[in-house]
Amino acid sequence: MRKKWSMLVTLIIMVTLIAAGCSGGKNTNNTTNDSTSQGNKSQSSNSENTKKGKTKLLFWSPFSGADGPFMKNIVDSYNASQDQYSMEFVIQPNGEYYKMLDVALNASKDSPDLVIMHLDQIPTYQSKGQLQAIDDLAANAGISKADYVEAPIDYATIDGKWYGIPLDIHPLVMYYNKDLFEKAGITSVPTNRAEFDAAVEKLTDQQAGVYGYVVPTLWPQQFIFPTLVWQNGGELWDGDNVAYNSPEAVEMIEWMRGLIDKGVSPSNVQQDGENTLFLQGKNAIQFNGPWMKSQFDEAGLNFGVAPVPQIGKAKPAVFGGSHNFAIPQGVTDEDILAGIGDFLKYVSSNSLDWAESGQALASKPMLESAEFKALPQSAIAESFSYVQFAPNVLNWPTISEPIWGELNNALLGNKPAQQAMDDAAAKSQQAIGK
Repeated sequence: MRKKWSMLVTLIIMVTLIAAGCSGGKNTNNTTNDSTSQGNKSQSSNSENTKKGKTKLLFWSPFSGADGPFMKNIVDSYNASQDQYSMEFVIQPNGEYYKMLDVALNASKDSPDLVIMHLDQIPTYQSKGQLQAIDDLAANAGISKADYVEAPIDYATIDGKWYGIPLDIHPLVMYYNKDLFEKAGITSVPTNRAEFDAAVEKLTDQQAGVYGYVVPTLWPQQFIFPTLVWQNGGELWDGDNVAYNSPEAVEMIEWMRGLIDKGVSPSNVQQDGENTLFLQGKNAIQFNGPWMKSQFDEAGLNFGVAPVPQIGKAKPAVFGGSHNFAIPQGVTDEDILAGIGDFLKYVSSNSLDWAESGQALASKPMLESAEFKALPQSAIAESFSYVQFAPNVLNWPTISEPIWGELNNALLGNKPAQQAMDDAAAKSQQAIGK
């Protein structure tokens, strides 16, 4: 019995040594053992990415509406197109996006490598030293300024350096109900004030509760009001001070209020009221952004898309925004930067999914493609030659904020247009310390 027990112990020891040898061999062939892995937790995420075979990149966007899935399709397609990089796409709530971005950019961990930034935010973030110039990255990736519409490129070029690659340009556009146009006997969309005024009167049928053009008193006046001011020869900023209490601006507010007084539009329109009536077939014309298209498609509306008519008497003009790709200053890893360049190069010629969301693309090769030209929103690109963006002034969103409350007062008839804009200008001047 003792001999058998001795043999069993010997066998157990031999098995244990063999197992230990196999384990030791595995550690020898692996670049990381357990203690090394613990140390690497504090290293860059790219070190972990390299071990797994792909470089991971973190991409933030504010596309929390109907447009989010369209960008996700692009990211998914990119990830499937190659095996060197893996783009993680994160959607943050649109209303909280810049607050969350500010926190992330000041954090040492979990900060995004690539962000979507509205064009008018780029000067402010660049001035705070939170964005890096992308000239070298673009050159290394084969990305050229000449491949994009000039207006957003010029805006995002500060002191000779380039800070934002445009994904799209989203100008104010005109949506119109084709059925109501046909019923009113209108065969072409209006292109100027005389045609617009005549059309909306024909389209209005108060007994049926149908209006030619419902004047919004709140959003999207942030796009409508600047468009009208510029068309009428006015400015929002004169180079030194706010200028939206000018005669040119006041005239356009009085024109909008006049549509309400004539009964072409109902009064006291609440937030999104004009859109609700458009969806119900009771608002014939709506000025809004390209992002509305998917909603109208889903509702099954028989609608058209056209450039905003020239209501002002001076020149064609339309207010626009632009989603841009920007890179935070803290992104320095060469592999991550190379991955960002590779992704942006891919998007420049593979962004038709984004156009399907209703947006007009900023990439010239995409704009000129047969696929984009076949889309209804290709008409939006007609206004790119005269699109204008928010004044290139630091903290412009904060400076201009008083406009919207006072404009609401004027459109509701609570204040004369001149007084409302004078009050808005005074509040803005306080914000900039004048």
